Amino acid sequence: MTSTARQLNRATLDRQMLLGREPVDLLTAVDRVVAIQAQEPASPYIALWNRIEGFDPADLDEAFTSGVVRKASLMRITLHAVTAADHSVFHHAMLPALRASRLYDKRFKTMNVSIEQTDALLEHLLEFAATPRQKAEIEELLHSHVGDVGDPGVWWALRTYGGLVHAPTGGPWSFGLRPSYLAVTAEPLERMAAVAEMLRRYLTGFGPATVLDMNQFSMLPRTTIREALASLDLVRDGDHFDVPGRTLPDEDVVAPPRLMAMWDSTLLAYADRSRIIPEEYRKLVIRNNGDTLPTVLVDGYVAGVWRPAVDGGVEVTAFRALGEEDWAGLADEAAALCKLLGDREPQVYKRYARWWNGLPAHEVRVV
Repeated sequence: MTSTARQLNRATLDRQMLLGREPVDLLTAVDRVVAIQAQEPASPYIALWNRIEGFDPADLDEAFTSGVVRKASLMRITLHAVTAADHSVFHHAMLPALRASRLYDKRFKTMNVSIEQTDALLEHLLEFAATPRQKAEIEELLHSHVGDVGDPGVWWALRTYGGLVHAPTGGPWSFGLRPSYLAVTAEPLERMAAVAEMLRRYLTGFGPATVLDMNQFSMLPRTTIREALASLDLVRDGDHFDVPGRTLPDEDVVAPPRLMAMWDSTLLAYADRSRIIPEEYRKLVIRNNGDTLPTVLVDGYVAGVWRPAVDGGVEVTAFRALGEEDWAGLADEAAALCKLLGDREPQVYKRYARWWNGLPAHEVRVV
């Protein structure tokens, strides 16, 4: 029997730990969520606060510092926080796409350096970055080998496909505005085996899903995805693939309100964004340049956006009418979120305030 749209929504909420905060340790949660968007340093913290009962941000600080959770350029060539085990797999699965995104970009072709020269620099870079290094240090090293090759520079390419991870630099969310990079050791993996394992992991956290969804999540070619899927033991319902033994929640399972992190992966992991975002709101929350605003979930679907209020509390911009019970639930969430932010960065995401100009608000409340 083909799954309904609402069942698929509930499946995502269930696997992403959004039907109720769960009393699990941090590494278990990161493993279950699979891939946490980390372009904004605060976002992995807010994502896990939404999912873990009694979440302590210091646990994530320690996980980044010890390296059991890594922040790196992976799927969609954007920053994700993943377990160390998943990082090794995902990097090998994505490596050809990461390389091609830079070495076959017209900006690279205008530089006075060859692909072979750039690849040869990687060994020097990895040796140099055995301890954390900042951009200026790395660029000085690369310049000593190839000189000034023009903009955007060899580092622009190597930082994307070289396998480096971001090293914590301090600040309220472990990573500051000046990134530091660290080389990590990774056992070589056969490429298609890595792709298959990455897709299997994706389905554990985001399934059931279609080839188009997996293409959107990874930006890998559909032919590559289909070849990898053929090697896996999966179940199929129409166009949707899934790992065996997983059941779907009922359509009427209650979904509590949530104040989601900016770029939360649930909003970006599917070709069919209506799984979480009603079509009429998609362009409101995912801007033309890719910025994905911190959203409000009501009954499992995006119903608006949020930001910290200047004088305290959380400002919720609702795109549609919400019931008083919904507002009360959001007020409870806001109180807990303000405690998390107050200890770290009360005005989180404030540099994105321009996106609130002109939003079609049905109602705005500070809760």
